[in-house]
Amino acid sequence: MTNDNTPAPYESHVPAHRESEPIADPGLPAHTWRPTDVDPKAEKRAERQIAAMFIAAMVFAVLFVVAYFSFSVGDNWDTFAGMGASTVSLGVTLGMSLLLIGIGIIHLARKLMADHEMVEMRHPAASPPEDREATVQALNDGLDEAGIGRRPLVRNTMLGAVGILGLPAVVLLRDLAPGNALDISKLGHTIWEPGMRLVRDVVGTPILASEVEVGDLINAAPEAMFPSEENGYPELHGAEEQAEKAKGAIIIVRMDPKDITPLEGREKWTTSGIICYSKICTHVGCPISLYERTTHHVLCPCHQSTFDLADHAKVVFGPAARPLPQLPIAVDDEGYLIAQSDFTEPIGASFWEREKL
Repeated sequence: MTNDNTPAPYESHVPAHRESEPIADPGLPAHTWRPTDVDPKAEKRAERQIAAMFIAAMVFAVLFVVAYFSFSVGDNWDTFAGMGASTVSLGVTLGMSLLLIGIGIIHLARKLMADHEMVEMRHPAASPPEDREATVQALNDGLDEAGIGRRPLVRNTMLGAVGILGLPAVVLLRDLAPGNALDISKLGHTIWEPGMRLVRDVVGTPILASEVEVGDLINAAPEAMFPSEENGYPELHGAEEQAEKAKGAIIIVRMDPKDITPLEGREKWTTSGIICYSKICTHVGCPISLYERTTHHVLCPCHQSTFDLADHAKVVFGPAARPLPQLPIAVDDEGYLIAQSDFTEPIGASFWEREKL
């Protein structure tokens, strides 16, 4: 109590005794007030300490971004105890930023948020409307007791520290597309080129046109995916190999030439009823090969998009928005199937910048 008989601010936290309580108060030890509850100077000092932690967290987040672009992966690989400069700097800066935010929030809860005991009686599981209203009021009271609204320094630095953590996240997302992987122009081209043979997938053997029977569906790939001394194609590795294999995958079907309805300008893209399309569904990029011989329909197993291979692979059912890209093919002097050119449109799932390619 103060001299004018008004309660001190911290005394308002003491729960009042309620005669209606069914269970008597068993007796709790006297509450020990924190220095920040009774000393305004200690409160201000704690507020500055917490703000300093949040500001330091922001600094370390910025240093993370600086270190990301300053140290190249692979350079100075044994700078610190056998670890690279990039690894150590990124780990230390991001770790310190997260650590300081955590410590700052803990200190905020321990030193500045309301510190008093609360008693809540048990009640039936089905809460009546007045209890729900009381719960909402309690949450609002909790927000008020946290003191964030009346401590703008702590509030703003905490929000700044948490918000600036988005910078390391954005920078790290760049590693999902290393090098020039963000160049969408690569989506408009595959490894196919004029004269490249169509080969069977997995085994890599070239395909004689005379061996393809009516009704057959063959999973095939570009000959360049099976480099050898004879064909002279360079050997691919890693992500480049996987990307080119995915983009170049095809299906080959033979049907009666009279059943084929080619688009204008594609009359010479087939040979003796043999027609070739991308194996990648234009919906979300699943591989397709479920073929119905009688209808010439091919079905994607993921979302049931159905394409009519006899009619330029147009969509006849499902969520796909465009036909399968067709690969123009011919037969070389030895009777093997070859590509006349690359695909004339991007293959795979549709994307919003597709028309720019």
